[in-house]
Amino acid sequence: MIPAAAPLPLPEAPARDVEVLLSAEEIARRVRELGQEITAAHPGGELVLLSVLKGSFIFAADLARAIPLPLRIDFLGLSSYGGKTETTGVVQITSDLTRPIEGAHVVIVEDIIDTGLTMAYLLDNLATRRPASVKICALLEKPGRSRLPIAIDHRGFVIPDRFVVGYGLDFDERYRNLPFVGVLDPGAAGRVG
Repeated sequence: MIPAAAPLPLPEAPARDVEVLLSAEEIARRVRELGQEITAAHPGGELVLLSVLKGSFIFAADLARAIPLPLRIDFLGLSSYGGKTETTGVVQITSDLTRPIEGAHVVIVEDIIDTGLTMAYLLDNLATRRPASVKICALLEKPGRSRLPIAIDHRGFVIPDRFVVGYGLDFDERYRNLPFVGVLDPGAAGRVG
């Protein structure tokens, strides 16, 4: 018998780089509520959680465990930031779905919706694949940056127009492992790298 390992300490952000905006407890509570919302709204039939990589993978894993329905999870990689804190506006598919979604009820699991450009591109792309329905579940919405209106079916939190990291969100592939969502100090970009 292997003895139980002591729990690992949670990663912490350097105080000079990240200020906590949403605690791990607040996020966990809201993810459970979102799971209940999606469960109640599901019309039946095949349910696919479509995690938009890389930022939503932690959120998608927690959300999947909060939905007590048969489902499958797939991943789609999109990029529009290119290592910067501002979107380039050009969306690239970096990894495509592994299975068809035709006839399935798809819930897009997104980390953050700000300008709406990436989500509008994704919705247009998915429509060509003929799913039965497409709903959006976003952990965060940043309406102060909106350039295209996006109807979010299941919304975690509305946040101010600040650059955030943690709980899957990153800056230049760092900070994803923080258990909370925090505001990145604008000066951190010069210290990371």
